[in-house]
Amino acid sequence: MYLEHYGFSVKPFDKTPNPVFFYKSPIHEEALARLQYGTEERELTLLTGEIGTGKTLLSRALIDTLPENYLPILIINPRLSPNQFLKTVAGRLGVESPSYFRTDLLDQINAALYSYYENDIFPVIIIDEAQLIPSKSTFDEIRLLTNFQLDDANLLSLVLIGQPELRKRLKHGSYEAIRQRIGIRYHLGPIGREDTGRYITHRLLTAEGDREIISEEAVDVVFRYSGGLPRVINNIMANALLMGFSKDLSKIGPDIILDVVEDLDLEPGY
Repeated sequence: MYLEHYGFSVKPFDKTPNPVFFYKSPIHEEALARLQYGTEERELTLLTGEIGTGKTLLSRALIDTLPENYLPILIINPRLSPNQFLKTVAGRLGVESPSYFRTDLLDQINAALYSYYENDIFPVIIIDEAQLIPSKSTFDEIRLLTNFQLDDANLLSLVLIGQPELRKRLKHGSYEAIRQRIGIRYHLGPIGREDTGRYITHRLLTAEGDREIISEEAVDVVFRYSGGLPRVINNIMANALLMGFSKDLSKIGPDIILDVVEDLDLEPGY
């Protein structure tokens, strides 16, 4: 609705995790670097962060930067039993008829991984929302996937992405075995005031809009009510642009942001 009014080619604050909008704040750049390193070294990597800090977009940015001979396998609904998980992995690796039996499934996965290795292709299994994995038994199967290796190389990389409760869960003694396999880890936090402004500008410019659409005073209010969480910033800005359009405004000031956060029932320091 407001695209033409503001001169955007696409919505700058859409909810989809489009990697073209990935903003490299210092913490997001550090997180991406660790994900890339863990993937290249074929490690088990753990990325945690609060809700709305940009973890899912980071996973898409990682996939976007992988070399052509890497095979990304993204699992976004990990509410899987151990057997369902192995069958999902086998299917995504191209096994045509994943077996019902665990031992046969593991043999099929091993054969597929070795075939990829011989063809210089390296699978990267990325499990988003990993805090939703229902049981320790499924985590045990994830750990056992790291056993697929040659004398000098692992046959795949694994990335676990989840909310802070995932990190808390893995600290429990019963998860010691998989915790010891984690080679790279990073916890993502909110961005600061300056990066909130740069984040908004980055999205406006990526959408081919005008960086002057929003005043600095308005950015102050966005930061105060978003707490520096990108998802909340997106929500505030998308609603602010819509409200600005409905009022035929060319620039978003703090009064518009205050009206939006009231509508969204947000409190300072969200």
